[in-house]
Amino acid sequence: MGQQVFMPLRLVFWGALLALLAGCAQSPRQQAVPVNLPATWGASTPRGNWPEPRWWTGFQAAELDRLIEQALAGSPDVRIAEQRVRSAELTVQQAGASLFPSLGLSASGGARRTEAPGSSGPVRSESSSAALNIGYEVDLWGRLSAGVRGAEASLDGVRYDQESVRLTLTTGVANAYFQYLSLADRLEIARQNLQLAERLMAIVETRARYGSASALDVSRQRTTVLSQRAALLPLETQLRQTRHALALLVGQLPGELVLQGDRIERLSLPVVGVEVPGAILSRRPDLARAEADLRAADAQVDAARAALLPTLQLSAGGSLATSALLSLSDPTRVLSLTGSLAQNLFDGGKLRRQVDLGEVSVQQSWQAYRKTLLTAVKEVEDALVNVERQGTQELNQAAVRDEAQRSLQLSEQRYKAGAAGLSDVLDAQRTYFSAQDQLAQIRLSRLSASVDLIKALGGGWQAPRREPAAQAEPVSKPGTES
Repeated sequence: MGQQVFMPLRLVFWGALLALLAGCAQSPRQQAVPVNLPATWGASTPRGNWPEPRWWTGFQAAELDRLIEQALAGSPDVRIAEQRVRSAELTVQQAGASLFPSLGLSASGGARRTEAPGSSGPVRSESSSAALNIGYEVDLWGRLSAGVRGAEASLDGVRYDQESVRLTLTTGVANAYFQYLSLADRLEIARQNLQLAERLMAIVETRARYGSASALDVSRQRTTVLSQRAALLPLETQLRQTRHALALLVGQLPGELVLQGDRIERLSLPVVGVEVPGAILSRRPDLARAEADLRAADAQVDAARAALLPTLQLSAGGSLATSALLSLSDPTRVLSLTGSLAQNLFDGGKLRRQVDLGEVSVQQSWQAYRKTLLTAVKEVEDALVNVERQGTQELNQAAVRDEAQRSLQLSEQRYKAGAAGLSDVLDAQRTYFSAQDQLAQIRLSRLSASVDLIKALGGGWQAPRREPAAQAEPVSKPGTES
């Protein structure tokens, strides 16, 4: 009677103890620690819309659109990223399988012949059996579900990496294509300058035949012509190498890539709007990846803490057995139901150190997230400054080029009229040639700055609404264990 009275009290005691242990198993949580972002950007921000997912169409270059589509369809980097996502999906499915019971079926049959000394003859025995077993681990403390959460967070991180690969690829193709157009433009300018130098060479030689120019003038102008011819070779080499690099990005052999080419000055510059700095939290896949890593590390801590507590295993089984071979007629039936509670008592601190390692990993992930965010803000600030500076610089350099062209025309006219020496013409040539080449390079820098700004803003990517990066629970600094 007394034992019956104390039985409910025992159940209450053990239930309270298990509940207390469950509370201790949970990883400590603190309120999200905000990252102090400025209210506005330090540089002036253009007015416009945030980059679109197909941001490259804003440059209005049909060939660039074709190249990027080819790259997204044929780049090995994109295919590798897709396979990594598939691998992470399988890992999530594998982790989720641990939440379900396991079911096993076995069957056996055998015959045995025994001869004992002094017996009248051999003894034969036969048997057949079939068994069905069910096993299930009760996830009392959330260890298994924490493993699933960690796998899902890792899957999210791999998906965000895939978006980063796509962004890196598309911006790389755009920059390589712009560099190709710039080199083609510079090569055309160099050829035009060579023709101009050869035309002036003919004038100098004519004047020399009539005694109006010296042999030194002829030699100096011939040096200019030879220098312009020599300048073609490195530009042709760079142009060929850039085409090869572009072929690699789009997943083709160098000989397979066909480029029509366009004049770089005909390209449009997309107007990209920039919102407040806080908006970048949900716009960059690398930030989302860093946050996913933090959630995965947090889940690992939960799993490690739960591993310190007892495990409850439930199993059930049923079997049929007969003394006949390959027959289950008139069998012996056995049903079983078992529950086992196991607790590790001593392991030299192995499991506790696993918890400590997990907490260190959370702290590392937290710092990695902060670093990624600070880097993102820095990249946007730099891109904004470069876009503004390159635009102003191109206008100034265009004015320099136009003025240098007028100076060269005037110096040629004065030289033909005998009012100026060849030195004035040579100086005007060098200034004009340099101004043209500098303008082509600045145009390239302006296009690259625009691409860099688009990349810094995430290239039109946006985090799924179910995981707003600015409010997600993992963006919290881990506390100390209480």
